[in-house]
Amino acid sequence: MTKKIQVILYGLGPIGAACARVLAMRPDYEFVGAVDLDPAKVGQDVGDVIGLSEKVGVKVSDKTARVLAKDAQLVVHATGSYFLQVKPQLEQIIKQGKNIVSTCEELSNPWAQHPRAADELNALAKKHRVTVVGTGINPGYAMDTLPVAMTAVCQQVKRVRVKRVVDASKRRMQLQKKIGAGMTAEAFREAAARQEIRHVGLSESVALVARGMGWTLDQIQETIEPVIATKRVVTDYFTVEPNFVTGVRQWGRGLYEGEDKIILELEMAVDAEEAFDEVWIEGTPDLHSLIKGIHGDISTAAVVANTARRVVQAKPGLLTMMDLPVVSAR
Repeated sequence: MTKKIQVILYGLGPIGAACARVLAMRPDYEFVGAVDLDPAKVGQDVGDVIGLSEKVGVKVSDKTARVLAKDAQLVVHATGSYFLQVKPQLEQIIKQGKNIVSTCEELSNPWAQHPRAADELNALAKKHRVTVVGTGINPGYAMDTLPVAMTAVCQQVKRVRVKRVVDASKRRMQLQKKIGAGMTAEAFREAAARQEIRHVGLSESVALVARGMGWTLDQIQETIEPVIATKRVVTDYFTVEPNFVTGVRQWGRGLYEGEDKIILELEMAVDAEEAFDEVWIEGTPDLHSLIKGIHGDISTAAVVANTARRVVQAKPGLLTMMDLPVVSAR
């Protein structure tokens, strides 16, 4: 495919803007519309909103239907984390005949928690002959696509384990707040019970690994606990005293016949000493990989941009990263 892909941007918060900046640097993409409900962004040139040095000639609008009526092959969607909340937006886009790549975490594999709604969206996408994919760095790559890809050199696989540690000290305030930085342990646990504090997408990553491996799980379990400061931690947004919360530690487990087939451990904290992604494959042969340098926001924008063309080229329906060809930086 050599023609430019015409793109509509839907949601220009920090992540949506980051995705847009990557696509703006690539000559094979052209912005034809942009949607955001923030009054401060409406009427502004996309280039100004996403931090480019020059204008792109497309203004942000809050008239969603009008923008989606424009000729475009792809909508880059970045408005929320929860599938059921964004499903009406996705349906509106699909009915306008547009392919979608989205940063919605639960959309990475909505069958994990919302199978009926996922089937509905899949049927709608097929009816309108468009493709819908949710992706990002996590879920979408680090704890699911990456370990599944590693198993290509294995004759058999017994178990997949992944540990991801994120240094949140230099990340945006919204993320630091989302992981409970500065809270008491008691307040953290109360907020976690209401699902106000958590990484969204861990169950989806477990289900993606199972999908990629062809495993049918009996159960997916998630557990969560706070990371507690042992010394004072200062970020641009929070000062965390000893014995207060610096972040979150979560586990996702995929069980089959009472045995852990998939174990995912995620730690995001403002006092993490080092960020890394570690994968163990138990099988023939055993594999162990340690990767440093995967940055959550930068890499999420990269994965979305690198997936975009493959989404346009893919078969119609609601797909996952396990259904696409290998994604690379091109």
